[in-house]
Amino acid sequence: MTQEIKQDGLSMPTTYDPKTAENKWYDHWVNKGYFKAGRLPDAEPFTIVIPPPNVTGVLHIGHALDFTLQDIIIRAKRMQGYDALWLPGTDHAGIATQARVEGNLRQEGVTRYDLGREKFLEKVWEWKELSAGTIRKQWAKMGLSLDYSRERFTMDEGLSRAVREVFVRLYEKGLIYRGKYIINWDPAARTALSDIEVEYKEVQGALYHLQYPLKDGSGHITVATTRPETMLGDTAVAVHPKDERYKHLIGKMLVLPIIGREIPIIADEYVEKEFGSGAVKITPAHDPNDFEVGLRHDLPQVLVMDESGTMNPNAGKYAGMDRFDCRKQIVADMKEQGVLLRIEEHTHQVGHSERTGAVVEPYLSTQWFVRMKPLAERAIEAQKSGNGVNFVPDRFEKTYLNWIENIRDWCISRQLWWGHRIPAWYCGDCGKETVSMEEPVSCSHCGGSKLTQDNDVLDTWFSSALWPFSTLGWPDEQSEDFKKRFPTDVLVTGYDIIFFWVARMIFTALEFTDRNPFRDVLIHGLVRDAEGRKMSKSLGNGVDPLEVIDQYGADAMRYMLSTGITPGQDLRFRWERVEQARNFANKIWNASRFALMNLENYEPVALEGDVLSQLTTADRWILHRLNETAGEVTRLLDEYEFGETGRALYNFIWDDLCDWYIEFAKLTLYGNDPAAKRRTQSVLSYVLDQTLRLLHPFMPFITEEIWSHLPKEGETITLAAWPKPDAKWEAPNEVAEMELLMGMIRAVRNVRAEVNVPPGKKIELIIKPADQETSAIIERNREYVQRFCNTSALSIDTGAAAPDKAMSAIVTGAEMYLPLAGLIDIGQEVARLEKELKTLHAEVERVEKKLANEGFMAKAPASVIEEERAKMKDYADKRDKVIARIAELKG
Repeated sequence: MTQEIKQDGLSMPTTYDPKTAENKWYDHWVNKGYFKAGRLPDAEPFTIVIPPPNVTGVLHIGHALDFTLQDIIIRAKRMQGYDALWLPGTDHAGIATQARVEGNLRQEGVTRYDLGREKFLEKVWEWKELSAGTIRKQWAKMGLSLDYSRERFTMDEGLSRAVREVFVRLYEKGLIYRGKYIINWDPAARTALSDIEVEYKEVQGALYHLQYPLKDGSGHITVATTRPETMLGDTAVAVHPKDERYKHLIGKMLVLPIIGREIPIIADEYVEKEFGSGAVKITPAHDPNDFEVGLRHDLPQVLVMDESGTMNPNAGKYAGMDRFDCRKQIVADMKEQGVLLRIEEHTHQVGHSERTGAVVEPYLSTQWFVRMKPLAERAIEAQKSGNGVNFVPDRFEKTYLNWIENIRDWCISRQLWWGHRIPAWYCGDCGKETVSMEEPVSCSHCGGSKLTQDNDVLDTWFSSALWPFSTLGWPDEQSEDFKKRFPTDVLVTGYDIIFFWVARMIFTALEFTDRNPFRDVLIHGLVRDAEGRKMSKSLGNGVDPLEVIDQYGADAMRYMLSTGITPGQDLRFRWERVEQARNFANKIWNASRFALMNLENYEPVALEGDVLSQLTTADRWILHRLNETAGEVTRLLDEYEFGETGRALYNFIWDDLCDWYIEFAKLTLYGNDPAAKRRTQSVLSYVLDQTLRLLHPFMPFITEEIWSHLPKEGETITLAAWPKPDAKWEAPNEVAEMELLMGMIRAVRNVRAEVNVPPGKKIELIIKPADQETSAIIERNREYVQRFCNTSALSIDTGAAAPDKAMSAIVTGAEMYLPLAGLIDIGQEVARLEKELKTLHAEVERVEKKLANEGFMAKAPASVIEEERAKMKDYADKRDKVIARIAELKG
């Protein structure tokens, strides 16, 4: 006995309201624990750790793209039966967060120094809680299926322990060291920066040519600089040892203008003889190359600025001046002394702080560093041996390798208060450092007890580099999550942080776990504005994802972002594309509402056995197309081809399901055969159910809302089984029949449109099938042809003659004539056919050239060649028929 299904399609509103659905379903999903991992403990795990957003404020549209792609992957895997975990978390973002809180304090007239370190950090933690709460609300608005029970923060207790463990172990191996080097200094944030935190911008500056007089009064040497303020710290002038112009001067002394300090002329192969004057001023405390020269020649290191970019007492009379004001004054003074030879306009690349925008100063400072080459060598070997990370697209592997093969040591100390404090203590007795997981009681070198912890904190990226394994419980390698879920499966991130983050995660994972941190790394591009410009505050072209959601709904935003991309390429944000995605959602809603209204009180029929053979051509065709689409969508998602996946779904839903199948199904649904109606209702219900499941990862809210009205088993679509291709749905014969029918219907509609015959006006239609088999197919589906061609009379005859004054249409397998006496213009019809003939001529010629191409014929598979030959025959047949028809009309 079959069960009667009572549907509530009539209770569905006529239009979809995203806000109502989004607020209702997200809270429901979270409260029910649908996103929690561990529901299927025996299932194969699948794990993604979120790239943690900074706790500096609100998320931007780039975050929305990144998170949407991850959510699509994890929702699909959850439905496919994996024990899926998407682990959420946030990053403390040292410089950025401290700057934000200090900015807030400045508005109150307070500095961090007024508060002191402990009170200031309390303020930052307050901000962190506020910002993290905002981020969670944004995640909810986007519909992200995160397991909040496992949420982490880069400064929580477990991750802090992992950071100390890594620091101590690298220090003990000699891979972390403390030294005095030239580093990138941000005078605004007053902290060191790593190389990749520096953005180089083209700046129109000047090249100043200066004359340094010889002490003995016998002449001078000309040097050039873009930063004349640093000459106050010059401790030598270098020339190439084989430069004949200067050989006799090596070892002599110069007098530094303005300061009057004596400096030597030295020989070093660093100097390029052919460049400029062949003489280079050496400023060891303010230039990385000069620093190395200075070490080779044991030169003094004279620092002439303080941490804020202000000239210090070593700058003499310029002490207390801003570095750029000092530059102007020195240039004026040199002009007055007659030692400024000339000034040239000079365009060059100038480093700017990625965080504050300040011009970066090369600065001599004592900092902590990681020796990167030993770590990089292991990563390079793994990648080149085929045991590395799989980059998607694979071209980014080359980008990654190019960088790590030329990597420099990483400056990891930052002069901040917010962050992981460096676990090093300095002894007041012997001056040496003790590095330890916990605060030591005594000095490890002399046993002294006068210990003071290093004031600096670690670079934010140091803790982020451990994210894939520290979040899963490491260094406790017996942690259940670490044992089961590491390595993770895929990292999704933008190409702009391959060096900042991706490379460092690989280095640390190989060093501390002997494994890659993830199997795949999916690299996507940036979201740019409609003109292709990078979004920025200065341009005012940023897009707030919450504004998009408020206007169009989360599903429309998600679908637009995820289906508008090509792996690795930038995406241009266009509001009209969001509107198109919203229209797509409305199309789905309207089609579903129609289907549900036609499923009231129906008795389901099992779609198997004899029932399959009793289904209509349209029923079998849509099941076949659904089967194909399920396979294609699964394959494309596994290949991270989100744009192609979206197109496959769009074409199936909009074209096959809405525009064709639902219209064909109406004949049975409104017909007089109850058994046939039940079968079509069952097909419609099944196809809608499976289609919503395939679409769910892209559009979670609308699919859950519609699915809740469907007859089904299970309480939520988020946990519904993913559609799998099944051979029983394959129906190649019915597909061929539907292709013929749809081709005929399109052709008739096109002809109607050309002569402005309204779709509602009935016409006479004569069909001349190419053979008896085709005739039988058309006859068997006569009702479809009559309904969708809107005929007053229909004749199907293999021997039919073309009537006078009729429009004609030619499709593969049949010719069609529409006797439209009084409505047709013969000249217009001939012109139309001649236009069609020109197109067919071009197609025949194109395929002929392809088949005549020796390269194509040699390389193409036999099946492809056969397909091209079949195309040529088809085009040629159509061409011949059009030629004959033109002759008939003209005769």
